[in-house]
Amino acid sequence: MTLHELNILPKHQLKSELFKCCGSTTWVDKMLPFFPADDLVELLNDAEEEWYHCTEADWLEAFAQHPKIGDIASLQKKFADTAEWAGGEQMAVGTATQQTIEALAHANDAYEQKFGFIFIVCATGKSADEMLQLLQARLPNNKQEEIEIAMDEQNKITQLRLQKLLA
Repeated sequence: MTLHELNILPKHQLKSELFKCCGSTTWVDKMLPFFPADDLVELLNDAEEEWYHCTEADWLEAFAQHPKIGDIASLQKKFADTAEWAGGEQMAVGTATQQTIEALAHANDAYEQKFGFIFIVCATGKSADEMLQLLQARLPNNKQEEIEIAMDEQNKITQLRLQKLLA
């Protein structure tokens, strides 16, 4: 899709496309006044600025729109609208050893139990082992530290997805 095509979408379709990039309803609504957008760089800057003006509840809503790292079943079912992007972002998990996949599943469960939301990482370009190491390194953090790290990671994901949307 081109920026022009995005700019002329009916409001409900524009919202749907933006929601694929970031699963926060508030963020999507905050982005609507920026359309029509003049260029991608400006749109990316606006997206980042509005993301950091959201609340913790908005961030948690966006986090909930992601599958757990390595959870192929949820990619296919619950996240059908973004499965292609998320699958590409998590491509390295498909080549991971069974031991790494099991360790990811265990660490994901421990993380979610401790923090109340799933582990968020911009998985693009990372191996399953790298994501496992990051997850394990973040487990000792407190909830506030993790919210801040996860919202930074979500911002990276949103930026990449906006670029993919307009590729």
